[in-house]
Amino acid sequence: MSLLNTVVKPVTEGEGGFEAPSINEFYPQVIFFEGTWFEINRIMLIRFLVLTIILVLFTMWANRFRKSVATANYVPSRFQMFGEIALNFVRKSIAHEQLGEKDGDRFLPLLTTIFFVVLGMNITGIIPGLNIAGTSVIGLPLVLAAAAYVTFIYAGVKKHGIYFFKNSLFPSGVPPAFYVLVTPIELLSTFILRPVTLALRLMMNMIAGHLLLVLCFTATQFFFFNTDGIFKLMGVGTFTFGFVFTLFEMLVAFLQAYVFTLLTTVYIQLSLADEH
Repeated sequence: MSLLNTVVKPVTEGEGGFEAPSINEFYPQVIFFEGTWFEINRIMLIRFLVLTIILVLFTMWANRFRKSVATANYVPSRFQMFGEIALNFVRKSIAHEQLGEKDGDRFLPLLTTIFFVVLGMNITGIIPGLNIAGTSVIGLPLVLAAAAYVTFIYAGVKKHGIYFFKNSLFPSGVPPAFYVLVTPIELLSTFILRPVTLALRLMMNMIAGHLLLVLCFTATQFFFFNTDGIFKLMGVGTFTFGFVFTLFEMLVAFLQAYVFTLLTTVYIQLSLADEH
């Protein structure tokens, strides 16, 4: 203990020491319109930035596609090819795979929007200067989950009418006496847990990733600048872990976008299924 006390110097107030990440990370200081319904903090600015980038990218891709068709130039540029690959990933690997071509193209605008918004918002968690995911606060995940919720109910009602609710809550083949148990479970799982789990899964993964990265890099700064001797070497270890987890968070950002979009597609497919 005496060695630790001599090597790891105590940090006085204002000197800057190790501060473990907390939930306050997700409640940054208000920048604009404080005290109103339109308060804007750093996370909201990140969301505006990501949405702007997505709109610009898709506008540029759409203009390139139209220009290629109009001029009969079917040799895409690298930028246009990247856009086609990105869009075809959602179209072929998610929408068509689960819904078929007709229904897949029908719901493709929503699925594409969900995938790229979630991916864009997630990836900001590892971008220097931004350092927090736009999906790490419940508001946006709830909006996306609500869009998925409304869509799969709309799909079911449009195809099956009121019988969508009847067949969802009272599945065929179940003895009537068991509806006392089955119906509440179906109500909970289909109409309550689906949007809740979509939102919470996304948000909690982004919260955990952010806290983990902040912990690693804050510890790195502490060991490098606030300790002496061999304890500085521990900063190398925490930096290495932080770098590895950053790469892992890139994968998580993509996987969460894929899972959210895939589950939305599966819910739509279940609503359209003939048994409903």
